[in-house]
Amino acid sequence: MRYLADLLTLSRLFLALVLFIISFTGGTPEAAFVIFLTAEFTDAFDGTCARKWPFPKDRTPKYRKYAAQFDMVSDILLTSAHVLFMTLRINWILGIIIISYYLFSSVCGDLLVYGKILGHPDNCTKNSLARRNFPLAKKIILTRRYIYTLCLGVVNAVILFATNWPDPVKYGLFIFGCSIFVFIWFFLRQRRQNISRDAVEIEKKLSEKKK
Repeated sequence: MRYLADLLTLSRLFLALVLFIISFTGGTPEAAFVIFLTAEFTDAFDGTCARKWPFPKDRTPKYRKYAAQFDMVSDILLTSAHVLFMTLRINWILGIIIISYYLFSSVCGDLLVYGKILGHPDNCTKNSLARRNFPLAKKIILTRRYIYTLCLGVVNAVILFATNWPDPVKYGLFIFGCSIFVFIWFFLRQRRQNISRDAVEIEKKLSEKKK
C-alpha cells in the first residue's frame, strides 16, 4: 500500500500522455472528458494515500525525495493536455487565451514568489518573495490558484457540452462539476492554512540556521 500513492501519480502521468496523443490524432470529446476525470480522481487520492501509508524513514526510496516535483509535473502535463485538446479540437481562440494565461502565471508567478520555476514554500531561493514577504506571496499564490481552477472549469464545461451525450447527462455532469468546484474553493482555503503553517516552519528553519 505504501506504493499506492506513487502508482496513482504515475497513472496520472500516463493518462496525461494519452490525452496528448488523442489531441493530435483526433480523439473524441467523450474520451478526453473521461480521461481527464479519471486522472483528477487519482490526483484527489494520491496525497491522502501518501499520508495514510508513509514509508519508514530508513526505507524511503530515493525517488521519494522528488515526490512533490513528480506530482506537480504530472498535474501540469495533465492540465496542458486537456487545454490542448480543447484548443485543437473544439475552440482554438479560447484555448490560446487560457494557454497564454497559464504560461504567464506559471513562469512569472513562480519566479516572483519562489525565485524559481516549479518552486514551493519549502523550496525557494533566499531572496524570493516567499521569504521576504510571505503574506503578499500567499495572496499571489491563492489568487493564481483560484483563477487556475476557474479556467479549468471552463475547459471542462466546453469539452463536456461538445460531447454527443444526451442533454440530461451533460447538465447532470455540469451540476456535479460545479459542486466539485465549490468543494475545491473551500479546499483552497484549507490550503491557505497549510501554506501559513509551511511559512512558520520555514521561519523556524531559517532562525535555526542563523544561530
